[in-house]
Amino acid sequence: SYEPSSPYSASKASSDHLVRAWLRTYGLPTVVTNCSNNYGPFHFPEKLIPLMILNALDGKPLPVYGDGMQIRDWLFVEDHARALYKVVTEGEVGETYNIGGHNEKANIEVVKTICALLEELVPENSYSKASAGHSGEDGNINGFESLITYVTDRPGHDVRYAIDASKIERELGWKPEETFESGIRKTVEWYLNNKEWWSRVLDGSYAGERLGVKG
Repeated sequence: SYEPSSPYSASKASSDHLVRAWLRTYGLPTVVTNCSNNYGPFHFPEKLIPLMILNALDGKPLPVYGDGMQIRDWLFVEDHARALYKVVTEGEVGETYNIGGHNEKANIEVVKTICALLEELVPENSYSKASAGHSGEDGNINGFESLITYVTDRPGHDVRYAIDASKIERELGWKPEETFESGIRKTVEWYLNNKEWWSRVLDGSYAGERLGVKG
């Protein structure tokens, strides 16, 4: 059932209805897919995972909405791409397929996982409450986790996103290849190795061209 709780999610729900109407009215051969939260390389910095990585590297606060216990299912972007290809080439016209990563995590768990990976991969960039000028009852927290800051929750913020991906597994034989642990490590390593891309996104000079390819 469709019960969007924000204008943003309502706009996405309406797109599904529009596609299905074209199929019913005009016979346009369509399929619909619904996915859980994507993450991975080239994720723009306004989203949770890249924002946490880049803020941590720069010693900036890591803003977490509310208590950080909102749950999302995380899907590595390359797993999603493989699923979409599977649906386009083998799916049935008119069907809907859910694509999920089988990785439900609370937001605060995701942020702390990123902090732990950065402690391992770039310990020289680590921070402490004392060195960053923070203070408070949690002043004994060291490392990147000391940058975590809880902020006012956003309006209409859903507590949990969940998705049942059993149909695509059963009918098309697709399953995610990445666990959250393997996918988030690949993601953090990609951002560490591709500063040219994200620094140009942040300073506004990126114009959509492919970087790292010489003519």
